[in-house]
Amino acid sequence: MPALSVSDVTALTRLALSTEPIVDRPVISVTTASRDVEGAGFPVYRGFAGLHTVHTDPFVLLDQAGPVNNGPFETKGAPWHPHRGFETVTYLLDGAIVHKDSNGGGGIIHEGDTQWMTAGAGVLHDELPTEEIFNAGGRQHAIQLWVNLPASLKWTPPRYQTVAAGSYALLASPDAGAFVRLIAGEIDGHSGPGSTHTPITLAHVTIVPGAQVTIPWDPTHSAMVYVLDGQSTVGLDGHPVLAHQTALLGEGDTVTVSAESTQQSATGSLEVLILGGRPIREAVAQYGPFVMNTKAEIRQALEDFEAGRLGTIPADVL
Repeated sequence: MPALSVSDVTALTRLALSTEPIVDRPVISVTTASRDVEGAGFPVYRGFAGLHTVHTDPFVLLDQAGPVNNGPFETKGAPWHPHRGFETVTYLLDGAIVHKDSNGGGGIIHEGDTQWMTAGAGVLHDELPTEEIFNAGGRQHAIQLWVNLPASLKWTPPRYQTVAAGSYALLASPDAGAFVRLIAGEIDGHSGPGSTHTPITLAHVTIVPGAQVTIPWDPTHSAMVYVLDGQSTVGLDGHPVLAHQTALLGEGDTVTVSAESTQQSATGSLEVLILGGRPIREAVAQYGPFVMNTKAEIRQALEDFEAGRLGTIPADVL
């Protein structure tokens, strides 16, 4: 799990120690990801298994694809398919992915990078391993989030953005025991580079064994902790949360995550995603790659896809 690393965490800007009264977010529930197969046949952990969209709002899906070590010609992706009504966020920890879409967007992301696609009114896209990765094989590991859009933005024009790892806001806990990569949103007055229609905060945090981090969190946002790898406790009461588990948190001003003193993880440290956003609080109708507000809108999305109104595959990639 190389993602983005730094040689000296102590040189990073430190999170401030609060002098104001705070309410740390309690753990409401802990759920375990289910196993599934996506795209052309790659394995995923469904991070929101057992959670209703009311609880994950404004997120609809969290998939951890891999980690998997592929041999030559074994690496699989997600060939051309449609989306409407939300944004896809792909955060790459290992490997390389090439993205193309019917709106002309696309590019290659490498370890640590994020690609952000607003499907909005509708788009076709694919996410595949690069030719080099496909031919040679190697380790592939990615996170994909689906961020819902409110009804007022369901029909926004599609767009694509690459968020390079080098553009993240990089922070450290006061004792430098935790390294925070802020991809989107705001933490302690620092902003991540991801441009979002729906206000969210997304951070990948590495915590050394035995260390703890308390992160200021927007009290108007939801909050969850998803453990990518390692053994953690979440909240001031030390609720255990293990790899491929999601802790749903209650209201408060901060999120506290601690790493157990012994870590059985690929990096030797605890690796977690901390995420949340401003709840949309609207009805969610989802069918496969479409996320709308009503069943009628889902039927319309299917009709529009079949009629070619969600875009066409560019001729140069056929």
